[in-house]
Amino acid sequence: MNSDLTTMILSAIADVAPELEPELADLDHDVDFWTELQLDSMDHLAVMTRLSEQTGVDIAERDYPRLTTVASIRDFLAAGGA
Repeated sequence: MNSDLTTMILSAIADVAPELEPELADLDHDVDFWTELQLDSMDHLAVMTRLSEQTGVDIAERDYPRLTTVASIRDFLAAGGA
């Protein structure tokens, strides 16, 4: 399940910022990828909205500050948003 979530997260990032797709294969899942990939707040919102729609898990804006790595988003989604 975790690898499926990781793939979904990376795919959502690639959908929002296709120019970054080549960099995603080497992305450290424990690094703040918003900073690493220089994504802006609109990209962040688009990725979170896409993931929420795909998983059915509500991702409140108040949760965004702690969802900065692929691993943190994966764990959040796996826990159903807890």
